[in-house]
Amino acid sequence: MRSFAAIHDGCGVHALIPNVHARVETLSTAAGPLPATVHDAGAGDAWICSPRSTYVDYAAQEAQRYMHVGLGPWTTRVIASIGTAVEWSGLDRAVALNNWLLSTNLYPPLGSIDLSSLMSEAVKRWPGYTLWFRSLNTEDNTGWLEALRAAGCNLVAARQVYFYSDVASAVDQHHNLRRDLALLRQTSLTHSPDHSITEADYPRIAELYHMLYIRKYSGFNPVYSADFLARWHRAGLLAFEGFRDGDGRLASVVGIFRLGQTATAPIVGYDTAQPRRAGLYRLATGCAYRACIEHGWRLNLSAGAAEFKRLRGGHPLIEYSAVYARHLPRRTRHAVALLSAATCRIGAPLLGRYRL
Repeated sequence: MRSFAAIHDGCGVHALIPNVHARVETLSTAAGPLPATVHDAGAGDAWICSPRSTYVDYAAQEAQRYMHVGLGPWTTRVIASIGTAVEWSGLDRAVALNNWLLSTNLYPPLGSIDLSSLMSEAVKRWPGYTLWFRSLNTEDNTGWLEALRAAGCNLVAARQVYFYSDVASAVDQHHNLRRDLALLRQTSLTHSPDHSITEADYPRIAELYHMLYIRKYSGFNPVYSADFLARWHRAGLLAFEGFRDGDGRLASVVGIFRLGQTATAPIVGYDTAQPRRAGLYRLATGCAYRACIEHGWRLNLSAGAAEFKRLRGGHPLIEYSAVYARHLPRRTRHAVALLSAATCRIGAPLLGRYRL
């Protein structure tokens, strides 16, 4: 936490993540400085800080990509109604607590946080903002979910993520995962462990990530700059591992972030121009699986590539945000209630039904 604060506290994020217009502040806790992003409403920002991008703009893209054609017009109307509510209510003026600027936030033990004091301080410091806790699931964050609901938060369904409580056991049960781990040993590419990553590699890591997450998926994903990746790596917040081609250039890479005994892989990238048979995505994710096996970590492999992760033993979980708005005007509270109802009663079942 202190390494994160040293990089970001009091600074605008835009210089390191160009499509995030927010500033980072911290709250003091017994576990260390807890990061918070302060986002003033604005269209086009990455979804990691902007509720509008998450539930309106990015959601519309995902609906077009994945939903059954017959549900398209109906889904569009639902998303449009949410968009109207967001605009009208000021919901997009949002402070995200414990926001690490990653797709998946990991949480410290709840016992190390005085939640009542934390909420009181947040309301006092940011009186005109909705308060968000992202990336909560029932496997890794049961205590947080219960405590935040008791504190008056509404739960808002966000995504379906894939969780591995015991990667080693998944290896025994899933042939695809065994094949991926074998590929790590058999590939003709050269393995590049974390200690071999140099200054010259950061622009390439940013490029590989951009090929996958921005070009292939969505411009509402965070655009991590080489400078961001370099700072995080030097501070020990990200551990990189990948494979190099015959010219020594990285062709596949993963960046692992860990808090306690849970790890996630917010940085995955590979040369998307290469044929699928090269197995570059399998190599990147295979590194994350192997690291979790070696260290006994749980793995939250986030959303996306749903069938790929299921075939390797990923357990699907609905991820929630907990939103506090009791200190805000009635229109904002009503918008939060509408978003909670729409995502939990409609969105979450659709995510499960279409195995997203």
